[in-house]
Amino acid sequence: MSQDTVGVAVAQFAPVASRAVNLDHITAAARTGAERGARVVVFPEYSSYFVDPFDDTLAANAEDIDGPFVAALTVLAGELDTVIVAGLLEKADDGRRVRNAVVAVGGDGVRAIYRKLHLYDAFGQRESDWVEPGEIAPPETFEVAGLRFGLMTCYDLRFPEVARTLADAGVDVALVPAEWVRGPLKEHHWRTLLHARAIENTFFVAAADHPPPLGVGHSMIVDPQGVTVAQVGTSTDLAVAHIDPDAIERVRRVNPALQLRRYRVTPR
Repeated sequence: MSQDTVGVAVAQFAPVASRAVNLDHITAAARTGAERGARVVVFPEYSSYFVDPFDDTLAANAEDIDGPFVAALTVLAGELDTVIVAGLLEKADDGRRVRNAVVAVGGDGVRAIYRKLHLYDAFGQRESDWVEPGEIAPPETFEVAGLRFGLMTCYDLRFPEVARTLADAGVDVALVPAEWVRGPLKEHHWRTLLHARAIENTFFVAAADHPPPLGVGHSMIVDPQGVTVAQVGTSTDLAVAHIDPDAIERVRRVNPALQLRRYRVTPR
């Protein structure tokens, strides 16, 4: 392993309706990731609080970006010298719905925020009844040891424009917290879309999901050629990949697909 590689971990766990319990799990998993060389540790969507089915406790347990959940992540990230990426139930303006946010937090505070653009109003679900969609805005990114990271969330995987805007922002690794709900062919969709987003953008994709019975599990890190380089199965676990920053340049030298494209992404 080259000393120039950057360790990235995906931590698979099932968040519950207790912020304290979730933080305990995040703390333990982040420490394990750091011990295994991870500089960035990615946790699932809704890591701060989750209940199924959704109910009014979502709004009651939502926080501001500068609330106690992010404050705890900041202390932990500083202790471990890592960036922690996790789903946050954020307060919305109307007090009834919430924002499905992802925060990237270092020891110096919040490095990037992403609010889910495409809500899961599909497969019989209605996320928009409870969640306010994010506003279209330039991607917020952050850097660790020469790699640039960007954020997206779960159902956004089905919309290739989101990942393409990250590629346009110079992102080397797309981080995808998710709660990919189980169902017919859903594991197949999960795997296929993660690999497609990596291949078409010639960057790394690191995705952290909830395990069964609600999620499909199979959190993974995929390289720019669509090869899975680290993966968790269906249990609560963590996988680490040590990413070579030069790998993207090597792939793009052979396959300059981003340079050859003839379309750009514009908001609808």
